[in-house]
Amino acid sequence: MSVEGCRVLPSADCHLLLDALQAKGYCVIGPTLRDEAVVWDTITRVSDLPIGWRDRQEPGRYRLERTGTGEIFGVVHGPQSLKPFAFAPRESLLQIERTSNGWSIHPLFPKPEKIALLGARPCDVAGLAIQDQIFLRGPYRDPPYASRRENLFVIVVNCTRALSTCFCSSMKTGPRAQTGFDLALTELDDVLLIEAGSEAGKAILTALPMSPASEALLAKASKRIDACAESQTRLQEQEVLPQALYDAHDHQRWDEVASRCLACTNCTMVCPTCFCHTVEDRPALDGQHGERTRLWDSCFTHEHGYIHGKNIRPTIKDRYRMWLTHKFAAWHDQFGMSGCVGCGRCITWCPVGIDVREEVAALLASDGHSAARRSGSP
Repeated sequence: MSVEGCRVLPSADCHLLLDALQAKGYCVIGPTLRDEAVVWDTITRVSDLPIGWRDRQEPGRYRLERTGTGEIFGVVHGPQSLKPFAFAPRESLLQIERTSNGWSIHPLFPKPEKIALLGARPCDVAGLAIQDQIFLRGPYRDPPYASRRENLFVIVVNCTRALSTCFCSSMKTGPRAQTGFDLALTELDDVLLIEAGSEAGKAILTALPMSPASEALLAKASKRIDACAESQTRLQEQEVLPQALYDAHDHQRWDEVASRCLACTNCTMVCPTCFCHTVEDRPALDGQHGERTRLWDSCFTHEHGYIHGKNIRPTIKDRYRMWLTHKFAAWHDQFGMSGCVGCGRCITWCPVGIDVREEVAALLASDGHSAARRSGSP
């Protein structure tokens, strides 16, 4: 944040931000209350947001509670990341029709819709950047993903409160957003500090009657964000994680965690970065046409490990080891970054409360890496 680029909007005037977005043709989507959880949905007025609510998250536990305040963005996050808005959980890729000369194939593309996502968190913006790396910057650009991504306007809210499951500071993805947003908000009592991160964001700011933020407000925001980072339980040994996890391939901890894991796929479904998917061909009963569909899948399913007549991950132990090792080690080799953004959703939404921070610590505890670092040995 800088004095030059940051503006102040009274919380009571938050509706002006919605008005400006709608005037630009955006469908505004934000966090809303539904079925005792916070989910993304269309919002048309500020009162649609979970004002005066907070979330409490622990391993295997999620609860909402009233605060009695006028806090607009008190809820950190729900089970949904930003992933579904660019990488659809289910989408038709092409239609196949029988013709007199054989078959005709018609690719299908999503209809462009301008969406403004209000209330994203820094970890989720980082997750979206990882998805961009996979679907846009690899050797094969994904057209459906690109179409949706190009029409997203992202408004991130910097975090001033951490959940017990958060560890974004360890992953350097939060609690302050650095890049990947159009607008960034920081809520301070009865005001919102707003800064632009793109030309589209600047266009919205110019439509709002706001004054520059003072040095005192910026210092107050930084202090609260820094306190949020300090309050988090950290993921240990980031420097040695990739090689340490490769070395821990035969660690007995894999058997222990596999005895608890249900292979329910919850962790991969709520993860902002998991991108496993499968493709289904669905022919019509008349044999005249069919459709190819892409849908989310998970490396925790038994079928996902089936390749050319053999299942390469037949046990839960195999699947959990592959998932965690990929996230914190192999992802670096593939994409030059970690596959985890520290949002903690996999911890909260695991039915048996498996905590990846504990699992990583256990895997490193007896492999010699921790002792080497303490002694200064290579």
